[in-house]
Amino acid sequence: MIRTSVINHIGHIELNRPQALNSLSLDMIRTLTHTLINWKSDSEVQAVVIFSSSERAFCAGGDIRFFYEAANQTPQGGSALLEDFFTEEYALNHLIHHYPKPYVALMNGVVMGGGMGIAQAGPQSAIRIVTEKTKMAMPEVNIGLFPDVGGGYFLSRMPGQTGRYLGLTGEIISGEDAIETGLADILIPSEHIPALMQFLKTCDTQNLKQQLVKFSQSLHLPQGDCFINKNRHLIDHHFSGNSASEICQKLQSGEDTFAKKALATIAKRSPLMVCVTLEQLKRSATMNVAECLRMERTMVRHCFGQTEVTEGIRALVIDKDNQPKWQHQHVSDVSENEIQHFFKAVWPDTAHPLRMLTDPVID
Repeated sequence: MIRTSVINHIGHIELNRPQALNSLSLDMIRTLTHTLINWKSDSEVQAVVIFSSSERAFCAGGDIRFFYEAANQTPQGGSALLEDFFTEEYALNHLIHHYPKPYVALMNGVVMGGGMGIAQAGPQSAIRIVTEKTKMAMPEVNIGLFPDVGGGYFLSRMPGQTGRYLGLTGEIISGEDAIETGLADILIPSEHIPALMQFLKTCDTQNLKQQLVKFSQSLHLPQGDCFINKNRHLIDHHFSGNSASEICQKLQSGEDTFAKKALATIAKRSPLMVCVTLEQLKRSATMNVAECLRMERTMVRHCFGQTEVTEGIRALVIDKDNQPKWQHQHVSDVSENEIQHFFKAVWPDTAHPLRMLTDPVID
C-alpha cells in the first residue's frame, strides 16, 4: 500500500491503495511514521516527496469503514485498534508538521481529512503542490465527526472566516482555492506531473522550494474560477457569528445564492458536530499544534463514546442511503453542555496518549 525509495537524495513515498482512494489504514500510518523517522536522521535523504500512484486521489482520509467496524467490535474483536489508529495518526501529523527537511506533498485529485493531515507540513518544510484536478475538503461533519488531524490548527489560521466555512460545511475547494487560502503553495497543470517527478530525480536538492516555484512558473497555467476569492466577502460576513445558530441565522437572512447553498449544506451535516467544530476552531486559534492534536484526541474519544459518528458512517458508506438519523434536527437544538462535553478531559495529563508531543517555543 506504500512504496518507498530514495532517488537523488529525495525520499519518495508513493501511496498505492487506489481502490480505496488511498484511505489510510493503521498499517499505512505505521509505515509512514517508521519511514519518516528513519529519513529524519539519514544524511543521504535531504528532502521528502509524498504522492499517489492514482490520478483520482492523493488521499481521501482515514479508512472510515474500518472506524465503523472497529467501533462495533468488542476489545477482543479489535475495537482497541481504533484507539491506536487515532493516537498514531495524530502523532504522525505532528511529526510531519515539524519535519526538519523539505516535505513535498503532491496533492492531485481528492485530498480530504486524513489526506490533509499528511500533506500540511509546517512553514519551515512545506512545499504543497496542487493541480486543476485537486478536490480538497475537511468533510468530517458529514459523518458525525469534526475536522481532526490538526484541522483545528490550520483551519483556524486561514484568512478571514474561510476556515469556518470549510469546517462547518465540509465543502470541496479547488487547487486555486487552496492557494488562495494558504493551504497550498504551488499550482501546476496535472499534465506536467510526469515532468515534475522527473525534475525531482535530477534537480539540485538545495533551495528545493525556490526551484519548484521556478519550475511551475515555466508552465502555462489556465486561470480557473476561484470560488473562495469570488465569495470571500460573503464568507466573512455570514460565518462571523459567535455560535452555529447565529451563523445559520445570518445565512437564513441572506438573499445571495452563496448563503442559500451554504445553509442547505449545513442542514445535511450533523448539527451536533457543526456546533462542536465551531467551538474547536475557536479554541484552536490560540493553541500550538501539539495542544490542538491533544485536544482532538480527547474529542475523538468522546465521538466514539456516542452514536453520531457510527450513524453518519452507516448512512454514507455502509448502507449508502444518505439519510443519517442525527441526534438533533437543527443546530439550535444543541445545548452548550452537549458541546462542552467533547472537550472534557478523558485522561489525566500524565496519561494522555499524546502527552509526549511538544512544539518548539517559536511555533
